[in-house]
Amino acid sequence: MRIQRSFRLTRRVKSSVFCLILFHVFLLMGSPSVKKGLFAVWWLFIWVLDSLIHLRSGSSLLTRHRKEFYMLLPSSILIWLIFELYNTVLHNWEYQFVQEFILFRWLGYTLAFATVLPALFETFQLLDVYGLFKNSQTRPIPESTRWYVPFVVVGIVALTIPLIWPKIFFPLIWIGFIFLLEPINHRMGGVSLMRQWEGGSLRTLYLLLTTGVIIGLLWEFWNHWAITKWAYTFDPIAFPWKIFEMPIEGYIGFPPFVVTCYVMVNTLYLFRGAGHWQRPMPAAKPKRYGRTMLAGFLMIMFFFTCFYLIDQNSVASTRPFELRINFLKSKTE
Repeated sequence: MRIQRSFRLTRRVKSSVFCLILFHVFLLMGSPSVKKGLFAVWWLFIWVLDSLIHLRSGSSLLTRHRKEFYMLLPSSILIWLIFELYNTVLHNWEYQFVQEFILFRWLGYTLAFATVLPALFETFQLLDVYGLFKNSQTRPIPESTRWYVPFVVVGIVALTIPLIWPKIFFPLIWIGFIFLLEPINHRMGGVSLMRQWEGGSLRTLYLLLTTGVIIGLLWEFWNHWAITKWAYTFDPIAFPWKIFEMPIEGYIGFPPFVVTCYVMVNTLYLFRGAGHWQRPMPAAKPKRYGRTMLAGFLMIMFFFTCFYLIDQNSVASTRPFELRINFLKSKTE
């Protein structure tokens, strides 16, 4: 039985890697269909990572803890839309050649934004199971509770000042939630970077920062080839050069963004009350289904409101829907 299971797992890894390679072959050949639906590569990428994690550790989110994986999807949309709301004021990026028909456009938002957390945390877990920074140690933080007030003050300032002077202070949005929410996670007994620091380890922080470097490069690489894509509209502060679509200095924001997502998810798990994607466990059944349904309804309304605001503030151009699928480069493109 163990040999058979190992064979199936190895076959899954090979098939997922083969599909990812095939996807890039069509991409480099200039396939219009692949370029128009390039966000799908993230779902394929997540599948590959999950397969490699299971092969290495014998467990993964998609194979053993699917409920935790599915919980990440709405959380991913929710967290990213918070930054989209900031962008309606900051105007740092815009979306080009999105679907003209609103139903397909909003479906595209949903499918694309839902990949953010799974891609980040699957990459994090892959680095983790292969032992990166395994022996890292640091000096424990003394009296972490005394940092609560300074952290919260810094967080509030970092999240407020970009709304007043967006051209200068917009990078602060990528760190503000770390300082604002980390004391709450620590105080409420949730998963916390401060608690790990108390134990003399910052390995999770190092893994998150490394994940940010990897994911940032992949995001920009795949976006560079896409037809439906995002483009940056902010003026570089120091360096005018770009790597793919992103100004060089913009890559500095990806590592803290991953840390921010980690801290924000940990805060969301405080409201859930049980389970965590890092250490999955059966979640307690809610006693009041009405409260859960109300939360779900409010979340959906929030999604729709944000989608509308994206359409009004961040969409630069649209394209009509085409049913035709063409994997080969056409003569007109």
